[in-house]
Order: sequence, then C-alpha cells, then structure tokens
Amino acid sequence: MEDPNFSWIYLIIFLAIPLARIIPRLLAKRGIGINLSKTIKERQYLPGFDNFPQNPSMESSKPQTKSMLVLGELNRGTKNFENIQKNTGIDNQELELILEDLENNGMLKVHQKQGLFGLKTELLLTDKGFKEYYS
Repeated sequence: MEDPNFSWIYLIIFLAIPLARIIPRLLAKRGIGINLSKTIKERQYLPGFDNFPQNPSMESSKPQTKSMLVLGELNRGTKNFENIQKNTGIDNQELELILEDLENNGMLKVHQKQGLFGLKTELLLTDKGFKEYYS
C-alpha cells in the first residue's frame, strides 16, 4: 500500500499563513486595500455623532471643584504634575496650590524615586484622599 502524501500541510503552515498576514500589509502600503481606520475617523466627525441622550441620574449632584478634579486624576492613576495639568487644564500656580493643600490635608503623598534621568517625583493618593473623592 502506498503512503499518503501530506506535504501539502507543510505548504499551508509555512507558506499560506505568513502570506495571509503579509499580503494585506502590502496592499495597504500601496493604497490598494480598504483602510478601515480612515472610514472610522471620517464617521467620527459626522454631525450627530456626539449627540447621545444625557442621563440625568448619572450626573453628580455636588459641584466639581478643582481639587476634586485633581483627586479624580490621581485616582485614575495619573502620577506626575504635567499629566495632571494636561488632563485638568489648570495652570501651574493654581495646581501647585491645590497639590500643596491636598498634601497638607493628608490626601496626597509625594514620593521621589530614582529614575533613568535623575530624580522622579510621583504623586500618590492616600486612603484619606481616596475616601474623600468617593464620599
């Protein structure tokens, strides 16, 4: 009896699968394929994209102060001054005063550690700050 020839399996494994990944990249590079990221980006800016019905029960009843915005950023894991400033839009001096006040109240802990380019300052939320944000 003749042994069956299974060499076609090696052809599929070592040739077809890599080609299935390489061919769409080559087509996209030459501009032949459909670029889905452009169509999503184009749809994002269509009128009515951001007009979702607002749920009044999800809105907070207490006013958002700037210190609460900073506590929220710290709670989300932002650890350095520049990122907090960028995300909240608060200017340097006002943010320094808010962070100093939070540190004096025990809601914030400043931790300095050695980084690749020198000392690195991290701002860490304490348990008291965590409880204040969620109360």
